[in-house]
Amino acid sequence: MLEVATRAQPIAADDAATRPALRFLTCGSVDDGKSTLIGRLLYEQNLIFDDHLAALERDSKKHGTNGADVDFALLLDGLETEREQGITIDVAYRYFSTPRRSFVVADTPGHEQYTRNMATGASNADLAVLLVDARKGLLAQTRRHAIIASLLGIRYVVLAVNKIDLVGYDEAVFAGIASGFADFAAQLGFKDIRAIPMSARDGDNVSTLSAQTPWYEGPHLLDHLETIDVEDDRAEKPFRMPVQWVNRPNLDFRGFAGTIAGGSLNVGDEIAVLPSGQTSQVRAILSAGVDVDAAEAGDAVTVTLADEIDIARGDMLAGLRDRPQVADQFAAHLVWMAREPLQPGRSYLMKLNHATLAATVTELKHKVDVDTLNKLAAKTLSFNEVAVCNLSIARPVAFDPYAANRDTGAFILIDRYTNETVAAGTIDFALRRATNVHVQNITVSKAARSQLMQHKPAVLWFTGLSGAGKSTVANLVEAALHERGIHTLMLDGDNVRHGLNKDLGFTETDRVENIRRIGEVAKLMTDAGLIVLCSFISPFRAERQMVRELLPEGEFIEVFVDTPLDQCIARDPKGLYRRAQAGEIKNFTGIDQPYEAPEKPELHLNAGDESPEALAARVVDDLVRRNLF
Repeated sequence: MLEVATRAQPIAADDAATRPALRFLTCGSVDDGKSTLIGRLLYEQNLIFDDHLAALERDSKKHGTNGADVDFALLLDGLETEREQGITIDVAYRYFSTPRRSFVVADTPGHEQYTRNMATGASNADLAVLLVDARKGLLAQTRRHAIIASLLGIRYVVLAVNKIDLVGYDEAVFAGIASGFADFAAQLGFKDIRAIPMSARDGDNVSTLSAQTPWYEGPHLLDHLETIDVEDDRAEKPFRMPVQWVNRPNLDFRGFAGTIAGGSLNVGDEIAVLPSGQTSQVRAILSAGVDVDAAEAGDAVTVTLADEIDIARGDMLAGLRDRPQVADQFAAHLVWMAREPLQPGRSYLMKLNHATLAATVTELKHKVDVDTLNKLAAKTLSFNEVAVCNLSIARPVAFDPYAANRDTGAFILIDRYTNETVAAGTIDFALRRATNVHVQNITVSKAARSQLMQHKPAVLWFTGLSGAGKSTVANLVEAALHERGIHTLMLDGDNVRHGLNKDLGFTETDRVENIRRIGEVAKLMTDAGLIVLCSFISPFRAERQMVRELLPEGEFIEVFVDTPLDQCIARDPKGLYRRAQAGEIKNFTGIDQPYEAPEKPELHLNAGDESPEALAARVVDDLVRRNLF
């Protein structure tokens, strides 16, 4: 519900003393005045030390944008880069109190490239102050921040229509922006939206009502922040404690440390350990090294149990009769934060409730249009886009839907090679697989097949640029193995695109899916006891690593056929490089799509220096050294 004309009722002094601290963030598009607003608020409450104020006055002359006046934005823009550019880059946190309430405020950046920092600030906030420049109205970044705030569980919003002085304190401008935002936010699930006209630079409606807006009858910003009720109901939820650390200082003590994410815990309570499902009873609870009888949501504790149970980091302690969901597939909302686009089928790392495990986006259901909230079909996600998708993870984990618990239902995705956080996500619900699908026990095992064939199974993965000689070397290797009586199968990049993968093109997304399918086929062939020779450009390390992880240790042998690009172009047996350089072929590896060379291949063949026969002989000799046959 949007409120623009009703004055909040003041709270009694005794209520104010017990009112919980308010965690809020300022967000919105760039240069909408977020830092200025917080700086002005602190200044008007006499919360700036004299020496800080003197430094602020000096800095305003050097970096300020208000002429001879104090530039309050500089109070929070602490980085030299921020001051020089006049923008916020990092999240700036400030803690302050008034006689009526204490606050934790996160000043977040507005630039698109720092949206991930805004999401960081929103993840722990109860309320969002969303600033809008009265001259510009609602922008794409304003709407994006509103969507992210909603996605991350914020249910209370202040729409701060800033710089109202620059439009002559026009009531119609304010009403139009407030009405437009109310229409847009109707689908976002906010409980309360308060629109306030203000000038952060001049202090209009920041901590006192302004005479310049007699038509506005609502509270000023500080009054609203001091009085709004955003009760933390985590203590009323079912008990949850993700295990962050197993504390084993000696043989006589084994405790499980973590922060309680929901509910309360008492000595003697019966609990379940997920995902294993084992149960026990709480023997003791330690807080800051001291035994306590009980703890509740937000408390960091160490718990000891009455029984010896195998518990590891990433497991979850939960109420015996009100347990979280356990699954290895779920639907989620995702905010993509990397410059490199999301590739469904690619293996990422997920951090969820202190567990780190491999995760794959199996299906991109739709992305969200930040202007209209319409659902758009998509095959990939680009920087700052929001989507709904299905994910599959390496093993079952315990979690709650984000709507039920913000702490146990949120996760991040990490690029496996750069270690960059590429996405933030919130879980919607578990995906239930068909209950009649089970792993079938097979009488003839992989080991039995291997013994019959008198050699071990393996995947020889030949990778390199187009024209590097991968297939030539692989063919020679297979011929040599065949002469020795070794059972083999050759999977070649061109051949599989005539059948299994004929529906795939050469975009990055299709290349990822191409290798995923080949990896699964190669695994099935090793189960049959074969040595599988795979000859694929496979330009991305992540997909080669994904195939490696499908197989037991030692069964994936990466062979890098390293041929200089100029030699590959000179050979160009199919004329592909010539066509790619002429712009006739798009997404061609080595020309307009990168090739990520192996960092530690099992075999590195310098194909520019030796003959294919010599290279093949090196591969066979290596297989003998590995005792494959």
